Amino acid sequence: MTAELKIVEVGPRDGLQNERSPVALEHKVALVNALSKAGFQEIETGSFVSPKWVPQMADSAEVFARIERRSGVSYSALTPNLRGFEAAVQAGVSQVSIFAAASQTFSQKNINCDIDTSIERFVPIAEQAASLNIPVRAYVSCVLGCPYEGSIPHSQVIETAKKLLDLGCFEVSLGDTIGVGTPFQTSALLHEVLQHFPNDKIAMHFHDTYGQALANTMVSYEAGIRCFDASVAGLGGCPYAKGASGNVATEDMLYMFNQSGIDTGIDLDLVIDAGQAICDAIGRPNQSRVAAAKRSGKMS
Repeated sequence: MTAELKIVEVGPRDGLQNERSPVALEHKVALVNALSKAGFQEIETGSFVSPKWVPQMADSAEVFARIERRSGVSYSALTPNLRGFEAAVQAGVSQVSIFAAASQTFSQKNINCDIDTSIERFVPIAEQAASLNIPVRAYVSCVLGCPYEGSIPHSQVIETAKKLLDLGCFEVSLGDTIGVGTPFQTSALLHEVLQHFPNDKIAMHFHDTYGQALANTMVSYEAGIRCFDASVAGLGGCPYAKGASGNVATEDMLYMFNQSGIDTGIDLDLVIDAGQAICDAIGRPNQSRVAAAKRSGKMS
């Protein structure tokens, strides 16, 4: 059976990158392997960035070298520059991701340049990726709010997404980086976005700071979106967005879709096990309510 939608598991990268204490290589590898077995089509496995800025991802090449790759699973990595892209290619990534912001201030705080300059830096990556037939996915941060600017005009989100798609990206994931968006705001944004782009070019990436992520996900689904990012056990955060919580928990998203009769092709029980295992390994509480209910015996 072909799944009705795709959930991109971002826990191994976006979920773990902000952990202050080093996460052992074997735990990262075990997490990716467990998620592979659960049935994900795409797993964001690591990031090829400077260890100075993101030390938690310094061993991404080793993670890629040690994981058990399964047929039909795309193992992706974030590559902020050409050097990172070349390292990712050498590690054998299936696809790469690049990122920009819908907020000028956030872009300056995050990567020390404006939006247009950040996208210009990705031109060599896009060219090299095209020559090697490596798919490129893009993220746009702060689409529903910025910690520095507040609300962001929809036109700015659309303009940034268009430039990334024009680079050759096959998909743009729109991120509520600080988790402030509501269903009404999400619906209003997508009403305009989907007038400019087909729904299969847009994915959504919600953080759950204010508890709106699942509601925003369902509103997006009803608008026609069929690809969502999620992080096992709700791991994650943002170093440039104080107070931002983790991504929406994959387990909670799966439960919502499963109970709505929407096929994801992913084994929820295996995801719950994977999430609890990594939480136990790094000493963090599991943020998934579904996992908590399952483990307490309240959910069959």
